[in-house]
Amino acid sequence: MLNKLTRPLSRLVEHYLPDPFVFVTLLTLLVMAMAVLFTPSTPIETVQIWGQGLWDLLTFAMQMLLVLIAGFMLANTRLCGKLLNRLAACAKTPAHAIFLVTIISMLASWLNWGFGLVVGALFAKALARNISVDYRVLVASAYSGFIVWHGGLAGSVPLTIASSGHFAQNQIGILPTSDTIFSYFNLILLAAMLVILPLLNRAMLPPKQEQVLVDKEKLQDVPKSASNNTLTPAEKLEHSYLLGGLIGCLGCGYLAHYFLVQGGGLNLNIIIALFMFLAFLLHGSAANILHSLQQAIKGGAGIVIQFPFYAGIMAIMVKTGLAEQISAGFVSISSAQSLPFWSFLSAGLVNIFVPSGGGQWAVQAPIVIPAAQALEADIARVAMAVAWGDAWTNLIQPFWALPVLAIAGLKARDIMGFCLLQLVVTGIIIAAILSFV
Repeated sequence: MLNKLTRPLSRLVEHYLPDPFVFVTLLTLLVMAMAVLFTPSTPIETVQIWGQGLWDLLTFAMQMLLVLIAGFMLANTRLCGKLLNRLAACAKTPAHAIFLVTIISMLASWLNWGFGLVVGALFAKALARNISVDYRVLVASAYSGFIVWHGGLAGSVPLTIASSGHFAQNQIGILPTSDTIFSYFNLILLAAMLVILPLLNRAMLPPKQEQVLVDKEKLQDVPKSASNNTLTPAEKLEHSYLLGGLIGCLGCGYLAHYFLVQGGGLNLNIIIALFMFLAFLLHGSAANILHSLQQAIKGGAGIVIQFPFYAGIMAIMVKTGLAEQISAGFVSISSAQSLPFWSFLSAGLVNIFVPSGGGQWAVQAPIVIPAAQALEADIARVAMAVAWGDAWTNLIQPFWALPVLAIAGLKARDIMGFCLLQLVVTGIIIAAILSFV
């Protein structure tokens, strides 16, 4: 029954979901039109505000890009590959494979969203080489673990508001991760996903005779070419494990001092440094590091081109007074208790247009923060509601599925029907916990 439900849903997504860059340009035009129609700003003033604001988030954009790249590079190390292959050997049935890939991708995404995306896809391939299982459901299950990333250690919203100098600091100050990532309601949300998603993904597995399998020969890793014994001195230096290992050790030593001696907490820069230096340490040579970097950077192209547009949208919403008006509308339909629910739903909708946690917070913070302050709501809970709303509709947002699909060798239409069903079930659970727990 679940398998039949996914077929029309897949066709719907395939036909009507354009590229994320199209979304951000359309959203820019929409916000401009709303500012002209509903605020005193003239068209010329609105365009000037937009143009001047395009570069307000360059530091933030670089941080988002490095989070993805560092996580990708760590997941792409030889050690991670060996661990995933050993875990894959533990799966004895298709059901085992679905359970394992969901749980592993979820745990990896909690550590770092870039890490989770790559680990999930690589683990799905390792499992498919080991056991015959519907490859579409397997990859969809791997991608479903991504839903927990914004409640994890690399969540853009909680780490941003925990970092000194963030763009909303004058309004809300610095909120520690104990109020967001490690709050009781967020831990309950994570536990609920850890239980519900594997069971749901297992239920979507078609009968054996209807499963779509993949040619295992196509999943074999391409062997690396043999090393050349006539390397030049420069090439020998590039392939030496000494430099990468030394820099990795220095970086890890600094982080140990930061946590153990200085008593430092998590923020965006520390998470980036942690994954980057671990990746350097495990890759070893500069040649391996640069090869992994070249693979990782492809998945970050959207961040580079789209973040200036997010910054421009944020500037329009704040400086024209549009955000204040929308915030007033939220206040009129919300209470201190219901604001997290409405923030979650609105974030899920906005994420379709702004498929980036950091970019979405830049757009929504000017709306939800004044609303939370006016209603005296828990700002940390409201911020996490935005975070979970962003992560929730990532299930049907192809932007972040692209790295997974590229590694797995599938197209969006192959998994989106399953992802839509995951969206409905998890949305009900997340909204209920945010509202009543």
